[in-house]
Amino acid sequence: MDYVKAFLVGGVICAVVQLFMDNTKLLPGRIMVILVCSGAVLGFFGIYEPFVDFAGAGASVPLLGFGNTLFQGIKDALNKDGWIGLFMGGFTASAVGISTALIFSYIASWIFNPKMKS
Repeated sequence: MDYVKAFLVGGVICAVVQLFMDNTKLLPGRIMVILVCSGAVLGFFGIYEPFVDFAGAGASVPLLGFGNTLFQGIKDALNKDGWIGLFMGGFTASAVGISTALIFSYIASWIFNPKMKS
């Protein structure tokens, strides 16, 4: 049942984002920023953690989850290191995910040999 909940919640998030892309004049980059900031705001108000507990990867994998991860990292670093944590907490919390994305995209570029559009 956990897989079904994750699939449905992740699908709903993606469908809502697709509706924003199709029915507004917002550019994809701005929508991505809205998602990351929304995840951080929901994490600040304590709404996102119960949502992740319910939906699992369906809530933690999309960009909303990335914003929440950044917020949690900053919050933990602020409690541990003081104000300097404001600048390093997000990097510490999200380093593994960002590094993984960079490494796998680099490997994919070897396999698929991307070309510039002309």
